[in-house]
Amino acid sequence: MTSLEQGVGQGPVKPAKREGLGAKIVVVVLVVLLALVAGGYAAAHGIAGDKVPLGTEVSGVDIGGLSRTEAIAELEEAFGQRAGEPIEVSVEGGRSADVSPAEIGLAIDYAATVDAAGAGDSWSPRRQWDYFTGGDDVEAIVDVDETLLSERLAELSEGLGVPPQDGQVTFADGRVEVVDPVPGEAVDTDAAADAITAAFLGQEDSAELTVTQAEPDIDDSDVEAALEGFANPAMASAVTLVFGDSEVRLQPKQYDGALSMVPEDGELVPRIDVRKVTRLVKSATTEGEPVDAGFELVDGKPKVVPAKPGVEFEPEDVIAVFTELLSAPEGERTGEVEATVREADFTTEEAKALGIKKKVSEFVTYYPYAEYRNVNIGRAAELIDGTVLKPGETFSLNDTVGERTAENGFTIGYIISNGVLVKDYGGGVSQMATTTFNAMFFAGLEDIEHKPHSFYIDRYPEGREATVAWPTVDLRFRNDTDYGVLIHATVQPSTYSSQGVVTVQMFSTKVWDIESETSGRYNYRAPATRYLQTPDCEPFTGYSGFDVDVTRIFRVHGEDEIDHTEEFHTVYTAADSVVCGPPPGQDQPDDED
Repeated sequence: MTSLEQGVGQGPVKPAKREGLGAKIVVVVLVVLLALVAGGYAAAHGIAGDKVPLGTEVSGVDIGGLSRTEAIAELEEAFGQRAGEPIEVSVEGGRSADVSPAEIGLAIDYAATVDAAGAGDSWSPRRQWDYFTGGDDVEAIVDVDETLLSERLAELSEGLGVPPQDGQVTFADGRVEVVDPVPGEAVDTDAAADAITAAFLGQEDSAELTVTQAEPDIDDSDVEAALEGFANPAMASAVTLVFGDSEVRLQPKQYDGALSMVPEDGELVPRIDVRKVTRLVKSATTEGEPVDAGFELVDGKPKVVPAKPGVEFEPEDVIAVFTELLSAPEGERTGEVEATVREADFTTEEAKALGIKKKVSEFVTYYPYAEYRNVNIGRAAELIDGTVLKPGETFSLNDTVGERTAENGFTIGYIISNGVLVKDYGGGVSQMATTTFNAMFFAGLEDIEHKPHSFYIDRYPEGREATVAWPTVDLRFRNDTDYGVLIHATVQPSTYSSQGVVTVQMFSTKVWDIESETSGRYNYRAPATRYLQTPDCEPFTGYSGFDVDVTRIFRVHGEDEIDHTEEFHTVYTAADSVVCGPPPGQDQPDDED
């Protein structure tokens, strides 16, 4: 029993040793096989490295089996020179042009292209498989500068059908004007980029471009938004800028040139020209002392020239208020501007209140050619023109014209002194005095002072003329109406072949209708003969003196009944004949111009 039991207990020991040996052999075989495979894989990796898969072509250029660096170099050599070679592009309609790839920013990204073709060092089994089993045909990765391409294609699109026309909103004559958007034709940019790229990569010399309908950037909806949001409100009515107690009212016709609407990001946006608006405001104000309101004649009718306050302001303050008012509704288009203001003494409102509305009188006289008359009468007219008499004010010719001197613009001419003609500054100014007196006469103003000439001058109406002499003999009259009076004086100079023309007009509100009646001459006086012996003696053939009466008849404007009359009695001395000889001793009256 003991032997059997031992045999039974030891029997399994020998087979167990054989199985352990077999397992070791399998492991060894596997290790050897793995070593062989690993060695082959390492060898494969060593062959593939970072090379492009075998058989790979990029846009027709074989780079298979080349390292990444070699592949990039191969592509650069194949396509590098191509960048400077022009490609002829043609469009529908027969137009063609040369386009250099470089001028539109067309370039190959060589590194990205080679990487996309499969170059790159990797232990991935797939990578090894791809390398040995062959690569694909791939297209080069190309970059194009869209801005440069669009600019060049825009040139090519010129003359092709109708180019797209953006809608526009403009301002003129105080109104809004609209240009409707119009679709057109243009080269398809995306298709053009593809066509030029294909020609470049395919080593082709030409490419066909496609023309498609081009929509304007500014369409109907953009125009409508611009009209509703800015243009129509801006032109709706005037805007008023307030500077202290003064207002600057700007009409759409005045400021429309400062407004515009420009395309920006596919819409029309308003633009305001700061300089133009500032100039408009400055034209209605002054930067220094204020300017009183005045009057000017427009087509023969008096018009108030508004007063200009002295204003100092910042342009940005004006623009801020102006811009806000452009979109404000009717009745709310007035805004105050921060400024330093000095008001005029005679305001626009005061000028309008004077009632200077129409011509109430006019008188014209003529004179023979003499250059001194042209100078002196013209200068007197220049100084008198534009005079405004407020109700109750008195006009003085001497105060208005001033002393007749060379410094004051006068020259030497003939005057009447002591009943004879002599030379002195201001000769001829009495022509202006006579013309002004008659304009006053028929305007119905109050005569304060006038002195007829010593003897009658036949180019003046008898009994209705006046002489002046500085500083003793003056022409003065008072505005005794309830309205202002504007005096307008002009001279058309004489020539060798034509008389000079002096015109004085008065503008106001018509109060009186004036009629003049002149009596016959009476109380004649015969001329004497005078003998003078002076360096300035001027011989003269005399004529008789006489008396005459003039009646000024007043009727209330528009009525037939005589309201009252005024009498003017004039005594003309005889105009003595002058013979240059021994001078008699006589009293000398005031000199007369």
